Amino acid sequence: MSLPTHKIADLNDLLRTTFLTGKVVLTEGFRALPENVREDVLTQVRCFSDFGPDNDPYGEHDFGSIDHLDAGRVFWKIDYYHEATARVLTIMLASEY
Repeated sequence: MSLPTHKIADLNDLLRTTFLTGKVVLTEGFRALPENVREDVLTQVRCFSDFGPDNDPYGEHDFGSIDHLDAGRVFWKIDYYHEATARVLTIMLASEY
């Protein structure tokens, strides 16, 4: 049974905005940033709402890109292995992609 797209987006948004209900993975390059820069980017990830056809073609709210003055371009991506469970949010420098 498939979940409706809006439910998948809701589950992805819950993980992204709270860092709860799944696993959050920070890549080595992202972890190497100064703490204040990391915290600023993490806040931007939590507050991200710029979804559109270019970065969210399926309406699942599972990817975003942030341009940060000190960190450069940062990507975040949510993967899941079953629509309702096991979500993983990865935050990485674009150069690590």
